[in-house]
Amino acid sequence: MIIGFDADDTLWHNEDGFQATTRTFEDLLSSWADAAEVGDRLFDIEKRNMNRYGYGVKAFTLSMIEAAIDISDGNIDAAHLQTIIELGHHLLDRPAELIDGVDDVLESIGRDHTLMIITKGDLYHQLARIDSSGLKDHFWRTEVVAHKDPGTYRELLGLHGVLPREFVMIGNSLPSDVLPVIEIGGRGVHIPYHVTWQMEHADPDAAASHGAPTLGALHELPDFLASWL
Repeated sequence: MIIGFDADDTLWHNEDGFQATTRTFEDLLSSWADAAEVGDRLFDIEKRNMNRYGYGVKAFTLSMIEAAIDISDGNIDAAHLQTIIELGHHLLDRPAELIDGVDDVLESIGRDHTLMIITKGDLYHQLARIDSSGLKDHFWRTEVVAHKDPGTYRELLGLHGVLPREFVMIGNSLPSDVLPVIEIGGRGVHIPYHVTWQMEHADPDAAASHGAPTLGALHELPDFLASWL
């Protein structure tokens, strides 16, 4: 069986850094709007820019700059803009902080299955994080994609000669990691992270009807797969 793993918030912590940066950004713009408005405007701009920039820290930083200009009616000064750029640099330079037990989990599952990473985001940054994580040797393939939808999974599996019925995807996002794989005939396991980006919230009806197993933590995965597959 081929076991695919999401990376951000499945193998290492990620969204908590974006959430903390958003809180700092809200404080930075407090002279022009309250925190709730800043957060909402930033998210709206992120959504609007998705087709331009895709996912990742660089896209987020550009959206913060645009939001700051928009919220301040163009009055944002160079010092504030420099601070926003530095917030982006801090996220880019953040080392991959692994989820507890991830090495042991991959070692255990890799004895019986072939593992791959399928993650989305900025190509350079994601490849750098995979390299720096120390986990790369566990994986047969690592793939960084622009989107995680049924077509992307179908294309990737076809590229590597993997039938959907031979594939299981593990991840924290129902819309990105579980539902598209089920749609093409594979299986998915949902392991929620303690915070979820708004863009990764599943439609309530889809979330209620997907039928995929949900685990409480990554360390439960080896025993679960041993009995499930």
